[in-house]
Amino acid sequence: MAFEPKPPVIPTHRTCPFDPDPAYRRLREEDPISPVAFDIAPGRTDGWLVTRHEDVRAIMTDPRFSHRAELLALVASPPFEVESYDPQPSGPGSFVRMDAPEHTRYRRLLTGFFTVRKIQEYEPTLAGIIDDVLEEMAGLEPPVDLLPAFVQKVVYRSVHSVMGVPEEDIAELDTHFSAIMRIDYTLEEFVEHNTALDQTLARIVKDLFAAPNDKLLGKLVRTGELTEEELANIAWITIGGALDTTPNMLGLGTFALLEHPEQLRRIREQPELMERAVEELLRYLTISHMGASRVALEDVEIGGRTIEAGQTVVLSLPAANRDPEQFENPEVFDVARPSRRHLAFGFGIHQCLGQHLARATLRLGYQKLFDRFPDLRLAVAPDEIPLRDKAMHYGVYALPVTWG
Repeated sequence: MAFEPKPPVIPTHRTCPFDPDPAYRRLREEDPISPVAFDIAPGRTDGWLVTRHEDVRAIMTDPRFSHRAELLALVASPPFEVESYDPQPSGPGSFVRMDAPEHTRYRRLLTGFFTVRKIQEYEPTLAGIIDDVLEEMAGLEPPVDLLPAFVQKVVYRSVHSVMGVPEEDIAELDTHFSAIMRIDYTLEEFVEHNTALDQTLARIVKDLFAAPNDKLLGKLVRTGELTEEELANIAWITIGGALDTTPNMLGLGTFALLEHPEQLRRIREQPELMERAVEELLRYLTISHMGASRVALEDVEIGGRTIEAGQTVVLSLPAANRDPEQFENPEVFDVARPSRRHLAFGFGIHQCLGQHLARATLRLGYQKLFDRFPDLRLAVAPDEIPLRDKAMHYGVYALPVTWG
């Protein structure tokens, strides 16, 4: 079948705040590996959008597909004109956009800090952080915006506790990460926030090399295996990941639970459902709404299509997580659903490194929030909640709530 490029449309328009773009359902049913074209790419600008769970999972584990930065097309082109595009390989330590063996070396250094056992040992500390934040929130006069009052405080203090990032730097880092994770920034904003972010991380890392602490980043210094540049890039990935994913899931998940009171009631009546509820929220909401991308290193036959060498494929995680071939009644939010086959954290060697910490934060965060404020409710109409639909990770910009 001849390849016929189409405009670069990665569907992101949600007609309901909790559902992916309805275009995904049609594509998954009628054209699960559909052609798209990219504005900016290092080689071929023609590519594919993949929407079936089976195909997405297969590509994520296939070594014939690469995640190298210098080979991938840009899924979301900058909202300003780019005169030339000459992507370079990821810098030392920036392992997310690398393949094995470089990716393996860096990930091996980090894996031990995020095992199930390590996170279980950390849970009492995390629970204490959440309790303290909720006590502070209880002293506020409602209504309040849940993001600064609860969500950001929990994540900021956890980032400090786990990674050893100075408390006074975290809010600034969050501001910069939030700006560059948008897809509607100006060139001036992009340069400003990237420059400030690099300078702040370089300073933090330089201080750690001078006096390493006993947290994650300090322990990485003590391995003697990393340069300052490598650690700064690792910090970019780990801190940025923590600040741009878990907060969005905490905020959006709370919104979803408040808008599905029958499901919230089930959790309150059966607390043992909370682990399943977290997995279901991850599946149902899938905040990585731009998907994940890979580039074919050789011609690959999959799903009845030939993906040619050099073509970028965009893997739609929201579509895969609503695939009826994998999940019964996938459009229904069901906190009792066994949803562990979801792809919200990706799959394969690039699966989210901090997934166990994220799960613990969400489970304890939702549980303790609704235990402390059993009558928590929105303080505005649902359609007044501002949504992060112009960002790499979906969520809410504010969540006004009240109680009492």
